[in-house]
Amino acid sequence: QVQLVESGGGLVQTGGSLRLSCAASGRTFNKYTMGWFRQVPGKEREFVAAIRWSGGNTYYADSVKGRFTISRDNAKNTVYLQMNSLKPEDTAVYYCAAETDVSYYLIREPSGFGSWGQGTQVTVSS
Repeated sequence: QVQLVESGGGLVQTGGSLRLSCAASGRTFNKYTMGWFRQVPGKEREFVAAIRWSGGNTYYADSVKGRFTISRDNAKNTVYLQMNSLKPEDTAVYYCAAETDVSYYLIREPSGFGSWGQGTQVTVSS
């Protein structure tokens, strides 16, 4: 498994931007599909975005499409989530996830990923 550490969360006003980072340990980062999920208290963890190992394929939840961008730098073992035009409903704990082989049918499911970070809080004020 790979160890993941998220950073970049914080408090921002509606319409603002944040960039989350997820640093991964290990020398095989470029073999992993990476994902971002989010969770609010009392609700299930939900998919936000994912990116394949090559960076050539990206996936987004409909709720963030056009506002969020996922990217990765394999040389730095880091995946990013650029979040623009933030809304109060984006408030959540954001988690980074990794898995070596995620099928198309599981890439939007938490069960498709085996390694998780500790999460970073994002709060969007109205």
